[in-house]
Amino acid sequence: MKSGKTNIRHLSLPELQEYFGSIQEKPFRAKQVYEWLWLKHATSFDAMTNISKDLRTKLEEHFTLPAISADHTQHSDDGTVKSRFRLHDGHFVEGVLIPTDTRQTACVSSQVGCSLSCKFCATGYMDRKRNLEYDEIYDEVALLNQQAMDKYGKKLSNIVYMGMGEPLLNYKNVLKSIERITSPDGLGMSPRRITVSTAGVAKMIRQLGDDKVKFNLALSLHAANDEKRSQIMPINDTNNLKVLIEALNYFYKATQNQISFEYILFKDFNDSLKDADELIRIYRQVPADLVNIIEYNPISNARFMKPDEDVAEAFMEYLAKNKVNARLRRSRGKDIDAACGQLANKG
Repeated sequence: MKSGKTNIRHLSLPELQEYFGSIQEKPFRAKQVYEWLWLKHATSFDAMTNISKDLRTKLEEHFTLPAISADHTQHSDDGTVKSRFRLHDGHFVEGVLIPTDTRQTACVSSQVGCSLSCKFCATGYMDRKRNLEYDEIYDEVALLNQQAMDKYGKKLSNIVYMGMGEPLLNYKNVLKSIERITSPDGLGMSPRRITVSTAGVAKMIRQLGDDKVKFNLALSLHAANDEKRSQIMPINDTNNLKVLIEALNYFYKATQNQISFEYILFKDFNDSLKDADELIRIYRQVPADLVNIIEYNPISNARFMKPDEDVAEAFMEYLAKNKVNARLRRSRGKDIDAACGQLANKG
């Protein structure tokens, strides 16, 4: 991006109106441009066809419009679509469209890389380069929504912030992106259909409660005692299970929003009935709606393996017997490295 110019999408509508007033343009022009930026998802000033060429030139001289673009797209045999998105500075992130009979779900990234180094996640082996701006996250969703329309004739029904990065370490941009996505002059989606997933940043979980957010929260648990969790998720050293349970209860008390747990099964690590007992204990301490038990998707950097089918079934049956609302989430898009934990900007 050229220095000295402002990203036009970082201006509010009143700020745009003020700018147009300063160049003796009618105020309604600001509304037109704002609609191009958010409702019509224009990726250049030239695309704003109901604006005069002179005015488009003026906008080009004063502002940037650094829209992201799909650099590479892969289609899985199961219908999942993975896209590598190019950002204005040459960095890449990945987003995934996951279709089912009843849903079109977008899985979006919030950071370029990740700083948390979870041992089972391909993104965790990448350095964190930078946070995504809120308009870049919005672009991801808009592009995945367009893919859903083009391929399946349906708009997105759900969004999960479960792609690359830790959303709560990019707090302001994630919240601002959701504000734009749910706004009537944005994508107009219900916040109840948006889930933000966190590896467990207790302080920011509490902040979500203080900010009275309307979206759902998922905690990536993956081990139900501190010793095991710290082995695979270094963040547990500073955000242990006791602290996280307190933060989740604080969040729920403040918002009444849905909470779920994500729990990947690793062979001979967290798949025993003793592990299930520990998971049940945590489940009973938090008003969680659901535990998503997730199939492990192998990555080249990690030594973990998926448990045998009968072990996974026994784990699920034990949870059901103990009245835990658990669902086994079969992986989607494994053949194109689009499944949970596999996003790493590979072509």
